[in-house]
Amino acid sequence: MIVTAPHDAALNGSVIFLAGPIQGVHSWQDEAAALLQALNSEVHVATPRRPWDNKADFDDADYRQQVDWETRWLRRAGQHGVVLFWLARDRFHRCERAHAQTTRFELAEWKERHRVEGCHLVVGIEEGSSGARYIRHRFAAECPRVPIRDALADTCRAALELVQPFFMTLA
Repeated sequence: MIVTAPHDAALNGSVIFLAGPIQGVHSWQDEAAALLQALNSEVHVATPRRPWDNKADFDDADYRQQVDWETRWLRRAGQHGVVLFWLARDRFHRCERAHAQTTRFELAEWKERHRVEGCHLVVGIEEGSSGARYIRHRFAAECPRVPIRDALADTCRAALELVQPFFMTLA
């Protein structure tokens, strides 16, 4: 099942949360969700990318709802699944906002959650993504067991490898 913001669903089992930039990038979340479902139809995927893209209608209430939804599903995946980060490169630069600023905050938070709590985490970095060298260096030094991949498909496969033990315990 694919759960898309801002909707919720009562699910049993593990969840892979698709964390990464939404604005200024191609719709990688749709591609990743489809790939994950094709590789394992039983996996649950939570994607923060809403089915519409009209930012003009995104008011403060929508913003709070989005942040709360993401926080709830990130925590669910952190406890019962995998948080998958895909650091997509900037395709549509916006001068008024740093690329992936929210993603970078979340990545640092989940890096530490992995280090302290052992949460399952996978990081994929698209060629041309800014800050890749720094992120690779820090993860290699502090979280060497976190898989770092260069392609979205490989990142999805790494997430499925980590989530497989959760399926084994549900059987």
